[in-house]
Amino acid sequence: MPIDLRSDTVTQPSTAMREAIAKATLGDDVYGEDPTVNQLQDEVAELLGKEAALFVPSGTMSNQLALLGQTERGDEVVIGERAHCAWFESGAGAALAGVQFATAGAGGLFNATELQAAIKPGSYYLPRTSLVAVENTHNASGGRVFPLKDVKAIAEAARASGLKVHLDGARLWNASVATGVGLAELAAPADSVSVCFSKGLGAPVGSALVGSRELIERCRRLRKMLGGGMRQAGLLAAGALHALKHNRARLVDDHRHARFFAETIAACPGVDLDLESVQTNIVLFEVEGSADALCKRAAKRGVLISAMGPRSVRAVTHLDVSFDEVGKAASLVADLLREVRA
Repeated sequence: MPIDLRSDTVTQPSTAMREAIAKATLGDDVYGEDPTVNQLQDEVAELLGKEAALFVPSGTMSNQLALLGQTERGDEVVIGERAHCAWFESGAGAALAGVQFATAGAGGLFNATELQAAIKPGSYYLPRTSLVAVENTHNASGGRVFPLKDVKAIAEAARASGLKVHLDGARLWNASVATGVGLAELAAPADSVSVCFSKGLGAPVGSALVGSRELIERCRRLRKMLGGGMRQAGLLAAGALHALKHNRARLVDDHRHARFFAETIAACPGVDLDLESVQTNIVLFEVEGSADALCKRAAKRGVLISAMGPRSVRAVTHLDVSFDEVGKAASLVADLLREVRA
């Protein structure tokens, strides 16, 4: 089997998780009667310090529900560079919510001053800025943690201008482990928060949107409209519950593994890798030659990594790769980089 570092979404449910799924108590979630889904929603809402939560099939649906529930068609949403909700969700913001995006800051992060500069004046012929979306951790910049002080200042500036705040926290679990800051504190500045169970936590399917009861009830109807009413969804929720209980604390191992991988690659000639950017479980680096060619050569040797641009390569650590496997992968990729340079 190859060592798969393409994403933390490739994990397989463990035997214990499969047993929890098999034993799940089920009901019809469209009627609100699946006890396992209800338990998951209650636990996630409590963890993040919000009134309510809604279980959904994917992070894309969770983010798009946040847009649909808090904007109107023709509105503008302020985001960081290469935000997931604008770059990696198949154009859903435009197609479904009818919004456009304005970018603030650089490298995925921004501050309150940069947000204020991006907000459109209140003229009828301009799009209405109604929402700001913060991504923590920021996927496209290599899993960087969005500083809480900046998120708080952004939220304060947003509310002063009448904007809502959405936190795309697909990997908020990683941000919490990396900083030692509790999930509720990280989520507190936001009106809505999306969290994912199928990335670092290793569940096979699912995300949740959390927020006020009013917002979640609105989004429950929107979820049904988008085809997200899943009936006996407790089978999926059971995997997420198991992941929440057993797989959050171990994320520190993924971070340690990513750091080791990054240090090995950074020592290679012709590589541009900022070790300060390796804050969680994602390693992003630039190579002199073709990223795609490097990834194809690595795949032939049993290591799967991703080309994120012409020269940009990504590796993501997760619970299905051990420290030894990460070390083997790093050594192989380093050898390939040296071969290219030679």
